[in-house]
Amino acid sequence: MKELMVSGNEAIAYGAIRGGCCFFGGYPITPSSEIAEILSAELPKIGGKFIQMEDEIASIATVIGASITGLKAMTATSGPGFSLMQEHIGFAIMGEIPCVIVNVQRGGPSTGLPTLPSQGDVMQTRWGTHGDHEIIVLSPSSIQECYTLIIEAFNLAEEFRTPVIFLSDEVIAHLREKLVVPDDSALKIVARKKPSLPPEEYKPYDTSFGKIPPLANFGSGYKYHITGLVHDETGFPTDNRENADHLIKRLCDKILDARDRIIKTESFMMDDADIGVIAFGSIGRAAKEAVLLAREEGIKLGLLRLITIWPFAAKKIHTISKQLKVIIVAEMNLGQLKPMVESAARGECEVYSIGRADGGVVSPSEILEKTKEVGIEH
Repeated sequence: MKELMVSGNEAIAYGAIRGGCCFFGGYPITPSSEIAEILSAELPKIGGKFIQMEDEIASIATVIGASITGLKAMTATSGPGFSLMQEHIGFAIMGEIPCVIVNVQRGGPSTGLPTLPSQGDVMQTRWGTHGDHEIIVLSPSSIQECYTLIIEAFNLAEEFRTPVIFLSDEVIAHLREKLVVPDDSALKIVARKKPSLPPEEYKPYDTSFGKIPPLANFGSGYKYHITGLVHDETGFPTDNRENADHLIKRLCDKILDARDRIIKTESFMMDDADIGVIAFGSIGRAAKEAVLLAREEGIKLGLLRLITIWPFAAKKIHTISKQLKVIIVAEMNLGQLKPMVESAARGECEVYSIGRADGGVVSPSEILEKTKEVGIEH
């Protein structure tokens, strides 16, 4: 075990390599560029590949191509680039191609505030690509989590044959703090399930093996078809409604069936709280400080931090809403997660929002002030 002083972007890059990443395809964009810079130097040292493409559309395409040859592959971007990647993310969902997409959020829309933080992409990660689908999105709140959660992102991508979004923000990206590098014995590294059948019997979407079929590497003697169209178990397109229904529901269910295992949250001083704040990413840090400040003043404030954004922790939120008078959703946007929290609370308590979209961080003092305001009302 060793200790390093690194930034969030550095921790993501080093953690990705530790998790087995050996391919990166990307295009420089603030505030994620350090991830590409580090991997351009470090991947060749371990026999990996780095390629800078002409844009983000081409970048995610190379990642998909690398993944189907058997490589753990990723890209990193920010809001404008993430927008360009949406069609290919949908293709990877439909084709069940594992990959990791890091989105270091900045202010928007459009070019927006390139060097200032935001959490305005949280709903885009869920519904940015069209059609019915599920997605896994993880959000780090510390340098330690940048390292360990990016490994978890690769594990989930490989296990569930799906793209996984790693949703950071500019504050976490450029924050520097201590990273304790875990020993190998403390890490779980997952490899995708490979077929045991001979090539002539292999079907890439054969659900007789379960909702997550084994995935053969292109170039290893297995020949099969991948398409963004609705397809049957052979991978070839079909417009048969029964096949379409079975495929789309399976793509959703393979994640939803495991949501209790996928979803991670952190509770802080929630046991006796009567007001709760829900936050994620860098605002989770501000919210934790707000809880401590509130407790000094005798206010029973607690924090539920979302580590997994999607699938959404609706069951957990409903449970805590039964003990609370009020929930405050704190995020660096104008309230994107508030409707989700209200739906999960099911009327058990009032839900308020505190947010901003001006490139500023929601501070502990702002959260404390909101806590006092809603506390007086209730």
